[in-house]
Amino acid sequence: MSNVYERLGVPTIINAKGTSTRVSGAPMPPEVAAAMHEATQHCVDMAQLQGRASEIIAEATGAEAGMVTAGASAGLLLGTAACLAGLDPARMNRLPDTTGMRDEAVVVRSQRNFYDHAVRAAGARLVEVGLADRFSGAGVRDAEPWEIDDAIGERTACVFYVAQPSSRPSLAAVTEVAHANGVPVLVDAASQLPPTRNLRRFLEEGADLVSISGGKAILGPQGSGILCGRRDLVASALLQNLDQDLFFEQWRPPSAVFAGLNLRGLPQHGIGRSCKVGKEQIVALLVGLGCFVEEDIGERNQRCLGRLKEIEAGLDPEIGCVVRIEEGANGQEPCLVLEVAPEPHGHSAFDLVIALQDGSPAVHVDPSFVDDGRVAMRALCLKEGDARVIARRVNEVLGRARSTG
Repeated sequence: MSNVYERLGVPTIINAKGTSTRVSGAPMPPEVAAAMHEATQHCVDMAQLQGRASEIIAEATGAEAGMVTAGASAGLLLGTAACLAGLDPARMNRLPDTTGMRDEAVVVRSQRNFYDHAVRAAGARLVEVGLADRFSGAGVRDAEPWEIDDAIGERTACVFYVAQPSSRPSLAAVTEVAHANGVPVLVDAASQLPPTRNLRRFLEEGADLVSISGGKAILGPQGSGILCGRRDLVASALLQNLDQDLFFEQWRPPSAVFAGLNLRGLPQHGIGRSCKVGKEQIVALLVGLGCFVEEDIGERNQRCLGRLKEIEAGLDPEIGCVVRIEEGANGQEPCLVLEVAPEPHGHSAFDLVIALQDGSPAVHVDPSFVDDGRVAMRALCLKEGDARVIARRVNEVLGRARSTG
């Protein structure tokens, strides 16, 4: 039986890279897909739906409030806009023009990446601190809390922190310095699940806003995410995201977000209006979040490990690769690594990546480590039978190259 992509004339792929947006993320669990379909059949007040979402997100994360966003990057844009404008509708209307506002976001230089474009898009100017000697090979140090303290000034709207296991300084140290200066901390935690405890960890360490992907480990819609944290900042983000084509007298602010907050008026459509999130995405994300909180991640990882072992078992030892499976720490997904030496087949790791991607069926793997001669594969997005196909394709590519080399 054909699927919708085949009917559209778009070939499907085997996704051994993982939940990356570029390869469309993971297949949705049936209960999430069913909820998404059911949501399409009814109409609701979007502010009230986001209000209920806030209650559910708050329960899962320990935040004062939360909202569903159109992905983690949208969460960063909205979170930055909230830090810039607060609850002032006039400032919301002006963004990304930040005239007269605090408009600087302090960031550790070693945490810069292209996803911080979302912070800049809101109108903030990034102020970098620190030199990452530990990454350049010149030493062991990175930015330190006192350097962040020195960089905070009268124009600082927030400190922007990218959460990774290797991030320095610690988030707790950063929030201590920021809060001593009366400045909020916005955290990019897009891919920091699992472990499940990271839903709460960054807020417990003092973060004021945290942006998390809904389309990665949560297995919600690929274009969904969570922004959670301080009630007033989430309220500002929501105001700058919702359709505001209504009179102020019609506005019924959901108490889960706006309790105790006074507005002098509504903004026009905000800078985050282009990050619209539909009712279907909100409902599916909430169902996915509930499933994620209840799921035994260890069992999920064991299923993934079984698929990786199936790939390993199907690889021909004559192709000349060193194969190992790395079981992730702290609940992270396991990973199969192929160490590809040019001999005896004449193919580099990158050659293998390209050959797998351009073959039939197309197999997409993780090219992050090709400079070190390694190709990585993950199994969360694999379907039944994919592991055998991957092993066959690798054998074909390297075996053929070896026989003609």
